[in-house]
Parts: sequence; C-alpha cells; structure tokens
Amino acid sequence: MTDFEEIRAEASGGVMTITLNRPERLNAFTERMRRELIAAFDIADADDDVRVVIVTGEGRGFCAGADLAKGGDTFDWRERSAGDGDWDVPRDGGGQVSLRIYDCTKPVIAAINGPAVGVGITMTLAMDFRLAVDGAKIGFVFTRRGIVPEACSSWFLPRIVGISQALEWVSTGRVFDAQEALAGGLVRSVHAPGELLPAAHALAREIADNTAPVSVALGRRLLWRMLGAEHPLAAHRADSRAMFSRGQSADAREGVQSFLDKRPASFSDRVSDGLPDVFA
Repeated sequence: MTDFEEIRAEASGGVMTITLNRPERLNAFTERMRRELIAAFDIADADDDVRVVIVTGEGRGFCAGADLAKGGDTFDWRERSAGDGDWDVPRDGGGQVSLRIYDCTKPVIAAINGPAVGVGITMTLAMDFRLAVDGAKIGFVFTRRGIVPEACSSWFLPRIVGISQALEWVSTGRVFDAQEALAGGLVRSVHAPGELLPAAHALAREIADNTAPVSVALGRRLLWRMLGAEHPLAAHRADSRAMFSRGQSADAREGVQSFLDKRPASFSDRVSDGLPDVFA
C-alpha cells in the first residue's frame, strides 16, 4: 500500500484502518494530511476486498484541528490559489476531505480516540458512524477563533443532530465531553479506552461478514443523497430504479437462496464494476 507520511492506511480482513499519524501534534490537520486522506479513500474505493473503513488517531488524540504553526496567519488564505472552475476563492481543505468521504462507496466509521476539535470533528460528519472514547473532548470551536465552521459542516451537522443543537455547539464554540456528544446524537456510542477500536471493528465485521457490497454502497448513497431531496417522491423514484437494478442481480438471487437454504450468503457482485445511476 502507498507509503504515507502523516497517516497510515492498513487493510486486513476486509477492513481498512486509516490512522491519523502526527501524534506529537495531536494529529493536527495539514495540507499533506488532506492529500493523503483523499488518496487513502481512493485506494479503499478501488479495492473490492475493502468493505469498511475505520478512521482513528495515533496516540492520545484523534485530531486537534488545524495545525496552528503559522500563528495568527493560519487561516489567512490570500496566498492560496482559487479553486478550479467557477471558484473565486481557495477551497477549504477540510471540505475537500468531507466531500471525498461523502462520495466513498464503503461505510466509514470514526473511532474518536481523544480530542477532536475544529476540522478534527467536522471531518467526521461525512462518516457514517462515530464512536468515541470516554473522556474525549469535542468542540466546534470556530467562533472562538474568529472564523466559521468548515468541512461542509453547515450541511452535515444540522442533519445529524438537528438545527437547535447544531446552533448551540457552533454559537458557543465550547468544548464538550463524549457524554454530551452522545446525548446530542453526534456519536453512536461511548467506550472505555481499551474497548473503542474493538467496538469499531465489531461493527465493521457485522457489515463485512453479512452484507452484499454493492447493496451497501447503493444504500449508503441513497440515504445520504435523499437528505437533500425536496419530496419523498424523489426517494420513491430512486428506490424503484435501485430495486429494478438489484432485483435482477446475482446477489439478489444468492441473498434469497441462502436465506431459504439457511446458510451464509456468498455475494459476487463487485462495487468496482460500477453502481447503477438511480438519480437520473
């Protein structure tokens, strides 16, 4: 697998684990880390043996947010190039990571093993499940730094926790603990330090060992895309196209027959062969 400098990406047993790997800086986010994360998700999508991705941090932190080595000029983007196409300003790096995760064809689990603030938490919003270690500190601290939420979090956060809770965390910019994140619906579960990664892997195994990869990928895409639909009719159209496509697949025949035979299914369809366009 590609040699990275600021992350590690290791695949085993159908699960790719991406580890943010700047422990001396609490895995603070950099431009190199942005590029490497996008590249790692490209690798995960291209490998049919990878069924689930887990993202965690090396050492005692998940991600302490943007690296502040430039001090007060950290967020001054005037020396950056504008984005391609019709962009008139530089693109936010965290947003590019979030959009790549959003487009991923594999479920993504965040195993938040320590502090996750700023982009350290907003990058997880495009992930499908967030598990946190007990004692983790989390914060949408942007308003306390004179900036605003990024990484597409103004789209993701209210859809995950509701507009009132999102506004409270963003407006106060306070740092809160894992139990408040659980109560607010931001994380799925809270675990003791030695139990976080085993819990993430157990969830990954439940997906990898029991489900059809193409069905998972398409189901993930349907659910995320329909969050922005104006009417349930859009979902009905997309669901119907998806059912028409998957219903005639080898996986559908195998799924039904294995159930009738009372045996584990062996699904053969591959995500790398492409997903049907159900949103036309």
